[in-house]
Amino acid sequence: MYFPVSGVDVNPLIPPFVAFVVSCLTAPAGVSGAFLLLPFQMSVMNYTSPSVSPTNLIYNIVAIPGGLYRFIKEGRMAWPLAWVIIVGTLPGVFLGSWVRIFYLPDPEAFQLFVGCVLLFLGIRLVLEFTGGSKKQKAQNEHLEQKFKEQVAHVKMETHKKVTAGLPADAIVTTKTFSLKKIEYEFWGETYSFPTLTIFILAVVVGLIGGVYGIGGGSIIAPFCVSILGLPVYTVAGAALCGTFLTSICGVGFYAILATTSIGATTNVAPDWLLGTLFGAGGLAGTYFGAYMQKYLRETIVKGIMAVLVIFLALRYILQFFF
Repeated sequence: MYFPVSGVDVNPLIPPFVAFVVSCLTAPAGVSGAFLLLPFQMSVMNYTSPSVSPTNLIYNIVAIPGGLYRFIKEGRMAWPLAWVIIVGTLPGVFLGSWVRIFYLPDPEAFQLFVGCVLLFLGIRLVLEFTGGSKKQKAQNEHLEQKFKEQVAHVKMETHKKVTAGLPADAIVTTKTFSLKKIEYEFWGETYSFPTLTIFILAVVVGLIGGVYGIGGGSIIAPFCVSILGLPVYTVAGAALCGTFLTSICGVGFYAILATTSIGATTNVAPDWLLGTLFGAGGLAGTYFGAYMQKYLRETIVKGIMAVLVIFLALRYILQFFF
């Protein structure tokens, strides 16, 4: 099937299938999977024009509601964190879209940028296994121990080798939400961090996300987990929520630019049909991934993500120089 806007010719079943697999893998970590789909579109589908960024954002818009529904329904949404992320990333995503069009239109330069962003993500995930303060490590180890005990308890009660995860009472409860500090409780543990820290990070992430076409959740989530020491169970929903709303604004900005003189000289119009096909697979994948999160240990999710991200990062960086 030929997509005239992007110039891509591909079997229409491939985009939703690839998106489903990717989002199943990434949704448990609070990432929509757009940062992995972009390399797929560039390398496999040879879609390298600036319009690949807004097309990737369309995927986020269609795919993310599936995962958000599960996180909200099961009480694993940290709303204060989500709102600060949204407020911070919105200005950045507009600026990032502008930078993408005027300063990174060349495919090779854009691939180098993609590689650097992915390498940053991979390093952050790897450091999560070794970094963090003693308090953060103690909290996460305690949470991990409770997870193991929950699995053992369910197996003992049922006398079967069933899969067990977070209990129904493992929900996020907000304790403090102010300009100075955000504090919430999850499964008996209290987590707090400066509001300004998240806001500044969100602005920077919005800039990168606008350029890259990822919404920013794939950078926010690793930072919150590795630097702030927050459990991925509580970060995932907030990161996806921020990515969803900023993606809407990013697509709108690119669509407006496509109607101006800029759009007449540069291909910035999103491919709605291709993006929707990716999003359809992602919608099912994020729903399933969010559901499976409560059955997965954090170390498993972080390990898989780190391997994938670093592999892709090195590939794009080496391609630019060689």
